[in-house]
Amino acid sequence: MEGEPPHPIAALRRFTAARIGLGRHGAGLPTAASLDFAEAHARARDAVHAAFDVDAISARLEAAGLDPLRVSSAAPGRALYLRRPDLGRQLDPASVPLLPMGTAPDLVLVIGDGLSAHAVNSYGAETALAILALLPRAWRIAPPVLATGARVALSDPIGERLGARLALMLIGERPGLSAADSLGAYLTFGPRAGRTDADRNCVSNIRAGGLTPALAAVKIAGLLMRAHALGLSGVSLKDDAGLIEAEAVPTILPPGSDQVQK
Repeated sequence: MEGEPPHPIAALRRFTAARIGLGRHGAGLPTAASLDFAEAHARARDAVHAAFDVDAISARLEAAGLDPLRVSSAAPGRALYLRRPDLGRQLDPASVPLLPMGTAPDLVLVIGDGLSAHAVNSYGAETALAILALLPRAWRIAPPVLATGARVALSDPIGERLGARLALMLIGERPGLSAADSLGAYLTFGPRAGRTDADRNCVSNIRAGGLTPALAAVKIAGLLMRAHALGLSGVSLKDDAGLIEAEAVPTILPPGSDQVQK
């Protein structure tokens, strides 16, 4: 309403995307805030039902010299995936033979659609490549796995099948009303059936408006190397490396290169 004084905390809105200091008209929100909320809700719904662009992500990884594998969870179709989270944590039996058993890599990196394929389509390949560029060259890295209908715990049967020391799942997070494109990264030491969320470490809010893929890669690569060295993850692995500093991320070199280009 014209002439109405601003909300007392409206000035703080420049520091956060959270909906604070919106004011009200009568018992409801101002019209602009109400329309903004409806738009954010629609974006969140669209993100949940967006298609996982496996071909585009695969092409991006292949251009970097990688040879991704494609698997599916035991939840065929988005509707069943949303109703049965347990199926999203299990491998489709038809996908099991696609994973070479017992190759025992140091790391298997899984990119899954999760609850926001939009986030994975936008940042999955970029984040994965930035992480791999920061890991020791001596590590044996399994081919990246692209998983459709994935929940976080799907990395457990994948890692167990391969005999991986570490599994890293990059997955679209549940959309919120201020971010529908947030990517999450979950690392697990010794992935196997029966692991719980307490066995994992998570770096979340990876997106252009949050933690950028380049900075997230620094944090994730550091956690992976500590987990590898200490032989643990989850609540036993403390992140005491301090705040993330803005540093240039090394240029990604083709596999077989023995140096990291700054």
